[in-house]
Amino acid sequence: MLDQRQHSMLDAMGIQLWSRRQQHQPGDIVDVTQPDEAEEQLHDWESLQQAVETCHRCGLAATRTQTVFGAGNQHAELMIIGEAPGADEDRQGEPFVGRAGQLLNQMLLACGFSREQVYIANILKCRPQGNRNPSPEEMISCRHYLNRQIELVAPKLLLAVGGVAATSLLDSDKPVGQLRGELYHYGGQKVPMIVTYHPAYLLRQPSEKRKSWEDLQFAMRKLGDLS
Repeated sequence: MLDQRQHSMLDAMGIQLWSRRQQHQPGDIVDVTQPDEAEEQLHDWESLQQAVETCHRCGLAATRTQTVFGAGNQHAELMIIGEAPGADEDRQGEPFVGRAGQLLNQMLLACGFSREQVYIANILKCRPQGNRNPSPEEMISCRHYLNRQIELVAPKLLLAVGGVAATSLLDSDKPVGQLRGELYHYGGQKVPMIVTYHPAYLLRQPSEKRKSWEDLQFAMRKLGDLS
């Protein structure tokens, strides 16, 4: 049951409550990316963050203001993975700030989480100029950093937000609308993962917020099952 604060957050998002009727069968899509040799040397958060800050694996290092490592609870049950830093993130060095970040914060609060209780990271740690989609080569160059973050956090559930994050992690070419609503498993440790829309997309398409809330309800139920 939702409390009054959560109802208020949903009202602010323009979402009306409704019941989920579809039953979901768990599916497995396992990432087969081979670990980079350097990944084994990133034993802790300090060495990992230093490696990201000094990374020159791709051309984005030449145009970034700073890297955007990640933020939040390093032992979180829920880890959120987005696409790449935007202009605001590039300036501030933190993922999901600006309007999209504010909406993400509201979505989390509606589920009973503060931003500080989850861990937030992106597929890329540097901003692609013009906010273009990351190239396959850039995502491959950055993947071992994200994999190590997932290992260190050891979350019970991953939430991939947006098409780039979802298709990259699942090695799929399907759109978010076809990927959402199922439980997947990522990596060799088969971390449970759910897909939903990116907050920036929801700002452009407010009518899809109801579907996103459905995905969040699904995620909260799965977290409960995994506890």
